Amino acid sequence: MVADNGQRRRQACAAAFRAKDTLPVLVLAAGASRRFGRAKALAHWRDRPLLDHAVGQARQLSADVRVITGCRGPLLPLRAGRRPSSWLHTDDWPRGMSASLKAGMDTLPSTARGVFVVLVDQPLLDRDGLGRLRDAARQAPERPFAADYGERPGVPAYLPRWLWPAVLTLEGDQGAGKLLAAAGAWRLPISGVLEDVDTPEDLSALR
Repeated sequence: MVADNGQRRRQACAAAFRAKDTLPVLVLAAGASRRFGRAKALAHWRDRPLLDHAVGQARQLSADVRVITGCRGPLLPLRAGRRPSSWLHTDDWPRGMSASLKAGMDTLPSTARGVFVVLVDQPLLDRDGLGRLRDAARQAPERPFAADYGERPGVPAYLPRWLWPAVLTLEGDQGAGKLLAAAGAWRLPISGVLEDVDTPEDLSALR
C-alpha cells in the first residue's frame, strides 16, 4: 500500500508539472462554422472528430493543451474523444478569432514564456513539421515562429510573451498573421497547412 501511495504521489506530481508547461497551446474552436453549416469541430475525418485531431496535434507541442470553445461550447466537451488539459469558454465568440485568442491568453499563467496556437480545421498537419515548431520555440522562446504559407506566416504558430500585448489589441476575425509578419516571425515548413476545412466539400476532398 505504501508503494502504491508513493507511486500515486509521483504520478500526481508529474501531472501537475505537465499542466504547468511554460509553453502552453491554445486550440481555437469557438467559431460558428457558418460556411460548414454545422459544428465543424465535431465533423468526422478518419473516424474521429476534427477536434480530436487538433488536440492530438497540440499534444505534440505541449502537455498543457487548452481548447477555446464558444458557439457550441457545451457540446464540444461532451462529444470529444481526446481530452485537453482544460476547456475554456468565451461568450465573446461572435467577435471572431481575435476574441478566442484574447480569452485564451487571459487564462495563461504568469510562468508561461509563450504560447502555441493551433486551429481545429487542419487535420493533415505533418508531425515532423509540428516537431520542428516545438523544438524551435523551446530552444528560442523569445522569438516568434510560424508555419510558412509561402508569402506570409500563419498558424500553427508560436507567440512569445512580449508579443501578447499586441495580440490583445486585435479586433474582429483577425488572427495573429499580420503581427507575426511585422515581428519578423521565423517561418517553418509544415506540410498540410494549406489543406484546411471550411466547407463540407473541403472535408470530402481530404477524404
